[in-house]
Amino acid sequence: MRREAETNTATATGVTITPDGPLLLPGPVEVTLPDGTVVTSRRFTVALCTCRRSRIYPWCDTSHRRRAKNTRETR
Repeated sequence: MRREAETNTATATGVTITPDGPLLLPGPVEVTLPDGTVVTSRRFTVALCTCRRSRIYPWCDTSHRRRAKNTRETR
């Protein structure tokens, strides 16, 4: 049997899914990590890491971006 999501909240929180990037959501937010630690960000918009490469996980530090090598010839 499928259960319907509850819609009793006064306002919904918007989450933006970016291709190959973080989840963007309006701040401030509190995130509970798997070990039970709670971390907080008071920024206007918060980027949550989805690739797990971030050095400041759970926050995104843009580690998901591929850095292209400089292909210009040196003279």
